[in-house]
Amino acid sequence: MRRKQFRVLGVMSGTSLDGIDLAYLAFTREEHWEASILKAETIPYSQKWVEALKTSAELSRTDIAALDEKYTDYLAEIIQQFIQKNKIEKLDAVCSHGHTVLHQPEEGFTIQIGNLPKLATLLQKKVVCDFRVQDVELGGQGAPLVPIGDRLLFSDYDYCLNLGGFANISTEIESNRIAYDICPVNTVLNEYASRLGFAFDRDGAIARNAEVNQNLLKELNSLSFYQQKPPKSLGIEWVNSVIFPILKKSESTSEEIIATFTEHVAVQLSENIQHYSSQKVLVTGGGAFNTYLIELLQQKTKAQIILPQKNLIEFKEALIFGFLGVLRLENEINVLASVTGASKNHSSGKIFEV
Repeated sequence: MRRKQFRVLGVMSGTSLDGIDLAYLAFTREEHWEASILKAETIPYSQKWVEALKTSAELSRTDIAALDEKYTDYLAEIIQQFIQKNKIEKLDAVCSHGHTVLHQPEEGFTIQIGNLPKLATLLQKKVVCDFRVQDVELGGQGAPLVPIGDRLLFSDYDYCLNLGGFANISTEIESNRIAYDICPVNTVLNEYASRLGFAFDRDGAIARNAEVNQNLLKELNSLSFYQQKPPKSLGIEWVNSVIFPILKKSESTSEEIIATFTEHVAVQLSENIQHYSSQKVLVTGGGAFNTYLIELLQQKTKAQIILPQKNLIEFKEALIFGFLGVLRLENEINVLASVTGASKNHSSGKIFEV
């Protein structure tokens, strides 16, 4: 007899370094899965943690291991505070993504910190985590992992578009779920906003009021990654080695770079959506609050761009990692080979018992 109800904590830290997203979730299975967010909060990173995580891709493996120990301790502390603050008693598992430090599937590895067995010991709770590693071992990209949730929880939409550190999209093509990373978003925009003294470009106001550098826009749009067929995924290393050097070489002001890159993102997003008015696009992630980017996207497509309620925009990824954990506990498929390019569909994630 399959279980019908679950209460879990979904925990996510994305490449945009906004902070740690925590969501207390209820999942119910009747004919279909239903999900609801009961409590949710983002705990911003201190400047010290932002710097440590931003530069972590350049560390040696020994230093990454040391950072992993510290980060797991920190994560346990944050999760414990959230559980106590919200007086959470019913909890089947903590389902945590950790934080991606290195993502190089073509080299056969992906590293997320915060997924050590001691997380379960520190919390005295069952933990499901490290969802990506098995997929890379099976020849997949290890990303994106959200599409199984899109298929089972958000099937009313033709596309699910997430605008975080990177933009990724998922859709159904001939009964196969296809999903991939489109382009960087907040990994770049937040970096240049920070150079102007802002955490991010609120509402896209900087982009709206600055000039687009057309030559730079053309160079960005002609990058070879955009011609590749899925499955494909991006990591911060690609931004560091490809995007930032191009932006630096352009000698544009930070304002011009923000305006140009916002336009670039809108172009790339629109090229990955079919332009029919019947198409519904669910947009979530921090970039959904960039009203100027959403306006640019809507100008470039006839599809319906739909922004859901605020807590789903902010916590959809935490919700889906919670869901991946539930599927793993049930030993059901939570990673799709059609999405990642792995040799088979599989149930991924490590389970640490107390």
